[in-house]
Amino acid sequence: MNLLGIDFEEWFHPELIQKYITIENHEFSVVNGIDKILELLRTHDTYATFFMVGELLDVKPELMDKILNGGHEIAFHTMYHNRLDAMKNKQEFVDELKKFAQLTSNKSKGFRAPSFSLNYSSAWTIDVLVENGHQYDSSIIPAKTKLYGMPNAELKPYKITSKDFEKNSPNGKLIEFPLLTRKFFNFSVPVAG
Repeated sequence: MNLLGIDFEEWFHPELIQKYITIENHEFSVVNGIDKILELLRTHDTYATFFMVGELLDVKPELMDKILNGGHEIAFHTMYHNRLDAMKNKQEFVDELKKFAQLTSNKSKGFRAPSFSLNYSSAWTIDVLVENGHQYDSSIIPAKTKLYGMPNAELKPYKITSKDFEKNSPNGKLIEFPLLTRKFFNFSVPVAG
């Protein structure tokens, strides 16, 4: 895993703009910028984990080779950037995870929930990730916003289970890499995401 994580998703994926989108079929454009991103990382001798929305690999499968050949990593960010707590059922997530594994030849070992939607109602995803060989998650922000956050979560990497994901769990098999926060007037605020 790399300490720099890039959510590789389209402009229409983020939850905040979903309600304003009226067109259902979108052109994929972020995929056209991959060479510039990779060149910038290469120039600065920096490696990143690309938390990839799977439908981008479906549209442009050569993205995987470009990213991996640059020494970077690909991690699962769901197939369509749907919030975990908005999925119809567990099987939908399992199906997406298997499709992503197929697209990446099982090279993904990490996960980030869209809109940081890992919470108590979607904690079952931790068990699914472990069952499918994933080694880490990076979905928790140790701060509270309107959309997401767990203000009591640990600030440094720790092991999680589906029953205990805010504090280190000795039974945890999945490592949580929480996103960066900073104190601002005695409040923790996210500086990522």
